Amino acid sequence: MKILDWYILKRYLLTFVMMLLLFIPIGITVNLAEKIGKILENNVPFWEVAVYYLNFTIYFANLLFPIFLFLSVIWFTSKLANNTEIVAFLSSGVSFSRFLRPYIIGATIISIFAMVLGFYLAPIASQGFNEFTYKYLKSARHQQPGQNIFRQINDTDFIYVSSFDVAQKRGYNFTLEHIEKNELKYKIFANSIVYSEKDSTYKLFNYYKRTITDNGDIIENSRRKDTVFSFDLEDLTPVNYIAETKPYSELVDFIDKEKARGSSNIGRYEVVKYKKWSLPVAVFILTIIAVSVSSIKRRGGMGVNLAFGITTAMVYVFFDKVFGVLAEQSDFSPLIAVWLPNVVFGILAVYLLYNAKR
Repeated sequence: MKILDWYILKRYLLTFVMMLLLFIPIGITVNLAEKIGKILENNVPFWEVAVYYLNFTIYFANLLFPIFLFLSVIWFTSKLANNTEIVAFLSSGVSFSRFLRPYIIGATIISIFAMVLGFYLAPIASQGFNEFTYKYLKSARHQQPGQNIFRQINDTDFIYVSSFDVAQKRGYNFTLEHIEKNELKYKIFANSIVYSEKDSTYKLFNYYKRTITDNGDIIENSRRKDTVFSFDLEDLTPVNYIAETKPYSELVDFIDKEKARGSSNIGRYEVVKYKKWSLPVAVFILTIIAVSVSSIKRRGGMGVNLAFGITTAMVYVFFDKVFGVLAEQSDFSPLIAVWLPNVVFGILAVYLLYNAKR
């Protein structure tokens, strides 16, 4: 049986890798054809383009991971069925559960890969991918992802900017209020605030500070002031993809900090967190569905199995995206939104596996 296990496991992993190698270059080609005009227009250095497409490869693979896996299992299992190899295996006295074992081993290997990808590699790639997009590929009118950004930094400090330019790291109409025991102690205002990466300081233009004391107000103002604040640049930037750029441990800390501040984007952040766990589980569910469907030799051959596989994968992605958006933009539980597709398709997997055994 070790020969059978190795034979199926090798086909499982090789077909999955080949599916990645087949579709990722297609994705790169389509993306490059769409973006080449802006890349040339902005005179983007070749090295940055190369790094961008390396990040794009990881980002693209992580995004369409379930489809690649499902289609690869459907493909090679259908070939086994059409060549009557599965019939020969089962006729030799091998139970369907025993036949399924190398698939589960392969799914375990792929799920570990999915966890490494989602926990560590994908966040790094997502940050590079999105930063390149905003720096070179977005037009000026798309550089500001949000307006009227209000954040509570800690128990006493509150900041506000009317808008933030991601490319220039510049916020407009900046305000910081320091409140103790429901009393305003001082207030800082500036027409604009710019973050300097070189020395990690903030430059305030048309700076104005009002300090309230028992003896009257103290006013301080200047055309420009360089200073250091206790908040980070990300506190000024309502970047939608910020959760995608953080490794898991940092993401958990970030969500806890945002909850303490009363952020309105908690749902979006928690969807990203729960997906890091749901995807490895989905590997097993989709593998079982694919094997259960494609292990039977059908009159229509591989075409019928592939059609079912593509349809099922698209439905899974559709459910995943719809419930994800629902959790991000409403009070719908992110935990339920992320895990509901796995629950529904898990029930389908059990049903199909039961019928396949029969």
